[in-house]
Amino acid sequence: MKLFLKGERCHTEKCAIEKRNFAPGQHGKDKKAKVVGYGLQLREKQKARRYYQVLEGQFRNLYEKAVKQKGITGELMLAALEKRLDNVTYRMGIATSRAQGRQLVRHGHVSVNGKKVNIPSYTVKPGDSVEIRESSKNNTSILAARDATAHTPSPSWLEVDRDALKARILQQPKREELVQIQLNEQLIVELYSK
Repeated sequence: MKLFLKGERCHTEKCAIEKRNFAPGQHGKDKKAKVVGYGLQLREKQKARRYYQVLEGQFRNLYEKAVKQKGITGELMLAALEKRLDNVTYRMGIATSRAQGRQLVRHGHVSVNGKKVNIPSYTVKPGDSVEIRESSKNNTSILAARDATAHTPSPSWLEVDRDALKARILQQPKREELVQIQLNEQLIVELYSK
C-alpha cells in the first residue's frame, strides 16, 4: 500500500510502489498469501508505525497512554501521533515528508511558544504556537518545501500562516481528519490488548 513516505516523489511515476508492487524473489508475483487474524492486526500496526515513522517502543508507549485516557483508545492513539511536533511541521506545509519535518525539528529550526524545541516526539497542545525560528526563515529547503506543498490544504485543527511560517493548534484532531490512508485502528488496539 502506498504510504506517501517519500514526499513529492510519491506523487510521480518514480514511486517504488507504482514500479514494483509485489513480494521480492523469483516467485514474488505468483505468491497469493491470505492474511487473517494476527497477520491483519500486525499489518495495520506496521502500516501506522511506518506512516508516522515512529519506533516500536514509542508506538507502544502512545498506546499505553491512550488506554489510560477516557475515550476511544484507537482514536486517542492516532490523535497523539498526529500531535507530535515532527508531524505538525509536516501538516503545516513546511516539510514535504514527515522525515523532513523530523529533521527540521532535530536541527533546531522549530520553536513552540517562542522556545526552541529539538525533540521530534514533543506533543503539542491546543493553544500552542509552532513556528520556524527567525534565524531559519530564509532557509532554502524550508522555503522550497513550503512552495512544493502550497496546494495541500491544512487540517482544520491547525491555523496555518504559510507566509509567516507559523501555525497555532486550535483543538484536538478529530478522527475524520487524522490519517490520509486507509487504517483500521481497532485492529491495532486488539493486537496490543492481547
